[in-house]
Amino acid sequence: MSIYDFKVLDYKGNVVSLSDYKGKVLLIVNTATGCGFTPQYEGLESLYKELNEKGFEILDFPCNQFAGQAPGTDEEIHEFCTFKYKTSFKQFKKIKVNGKEEDPLYTFLKDAQGGSMGKRIKWNFTKFLVSREGEVVARFAPTVKPAEIKEDILKLL
Repeated sequence: MSIYDFKVLDYKGNVVSLSDYKGKVLLIVNTATGCGFTPQYEGLESLYKELNEKGFEILDFPCNQFAGQAPGTDEEIHEFCTFKYKTSFKQFKKIKVNGKEEDPLYTFLKDAQGGSMGKRIKWNFTKFLVSREGEVVARFAPTVKPAEIKEDILKLL
């Protein structure tokens, strides 16, 4: 199974095949609008604006599993992010990243990069870096700011 075999829903409910991102470097992030890490949206947007033309994409998956920090509808979350943080990268439907109802994409990501952090996603803004070939090459804790992984991204671009 490859990351490109997955289909996900964008925030409007449209089916998106991750095969659309073949040849791109991806940063996949579970996010929340009411979290102490929410200001990372600013850093994510900065990375996206700087590196998108070189083949970099950010896939934003809001998640309300951690202290209910992503309340609201998918549309409300999208409006919050685009208004407050001017985000322009792709945002998807709210998902679960742990447990019986976790999205299969996150099962795949965690299996590929569980490592020392274990399989479980511990909080919002956990980040997975995927190479142009679709290999999940790194996992970053929520405390790691987007600017701190810029060099890792550049190596893959």
